[in-house]
Amino acid sequence: MQSKLSSASCRFLKSPAAQEACDYLTKVLGKSPLLLKELDLSEDKLGDLDGEKLSALLMDSHSKVEKMKLNNCKLTEKSFSVLATVLSSKTILKELNLNNSRLLDSGVKEICEGLKNPVCELEILKLSTCDLTVKSCSALSSVLSSDSSSLKDLDLSNNNLQDSGVRLLSDGLKDNCKLEKLRLSNCSITEEGYKALASALRSNPSHLIELDLTGNDPGQSGVKELNDLLQDPNCKLKTLRFLGPAADEACQFVTSIVGKNPLLLRELNLSECELGDTRVNQISALLQDKHCKLNTLTLNNNCITAEGCAALTSAFNSNPSNLTELDLSENKLGNSGIEKICPLFENAQCRLEKLKLSDCSITEEGYKALASALRSNPSHLIELDLTGNDPGQSGVKQLSDLLQEPNCQLKTLR
Repeated sequence: MQSKLSSASCRFLKSPAAQEACDYLTKVLGKSPLLLKELDLSEDKLGDLDGEKLSALLMDSHSKVEKMKLNNCKLTEKSFSVLATVLSSKTILKELNLNNSRLLDSGVKEICEGLKNPVCELEILKLSTCDLTVKSCSALSSVLSSDSSSLKDLDLSNNNLQDSGVRLLSDGLKDNCKLEKLRLSNCSITEEGYKALASALRSNPSHLIELDLTGNDPGQSGVKELNDLLQDPNCKLKTLRFLGPAADEACQFVTSIVGKNPLLLRELNLSECELGDTRVNQISALLQDKHCKLNTLTLNNNCITAEGCAALTSAFNSNPSNLTELDLSENKLGNSGIEKICPLFENAQCRLEKLKLSDCSITEEGYKALASALRSNPSHLIELDLTGNDPGQSGVKQLSDLLQEPNCQLKTLR
């Protein structure tokens, strides 16, 4: 019965082209597209259906399709023509999802021409993981600045746009832009890209209320540029994402303790906060994010054990170039905790200069592990505090011998 109803529903269509498109898609999808608000043609279900027929179907007054998905499709020049035809036609299509489909610059240009057509009512465009290039950004920028564009939500995540691409997009944000949401996570954006975005949004306060920049590297001042922008009374941004869910939760937790956003700090003191390994594991998600630029971290007297040390070392190895001073004094590290820390010195990018481990229940084995780690890969460490521990018979000798080696950078050993 359902099959007969689906077939019959296509007979209401106004043109043979729309009828043919309906018949084709009914076979592919198992139901009439006239019954759908969302048309999912992902995984190359579009097939050989040409643009004129698909456009005729979507333009028909019986069509209810507001959202079309073409995820993970091998799009061709013909496919782009189909999309351009649809977008340049009078339809009720509001959302187009092309995530995980490789787009050619010429194809993006065609799509963008369709978006600028006054009859196009598309509001949401998703182009995540589409191998977009700088040329694609140029075409998209022209859409953002177009008076006729209805686009309000643009997802460009997981594309290697870099700062040059973001500068082009920023130009589009400056003029007549109606965009409300922009996603640029994991787009290889650095400090210059952040500055370009902040400048664009400051010079001409736009409609943008949500900006996602998770997974990028803002350099020394990128986060501050955009946080300062939020203080501007003309700025309409309500949601500014830098961090993934775990790191964002940690950021909020730390902010509640110190009263400041840790992304804007170079020194963070969380001494005697009774963090324990659970909280340290949580904070580690923040420490490994590239937006975190801490130089000095103080965590003394927090009931941290070897488990917490492992989480910290993993975080610092993921984001090693900023930290220069670490204080873990008066924690229950023991020798196992020291063994978890030692791999940090093997990272050539590690810039740690001062390490405080006083009163951490370290014995001879822990001293040996430290000496071995510092000897195998001479680090930047110039100060090591081990007061209040028990080095046994040979612990002190291990480190004293290390001081005699010409490659050793240690200047202060307590």
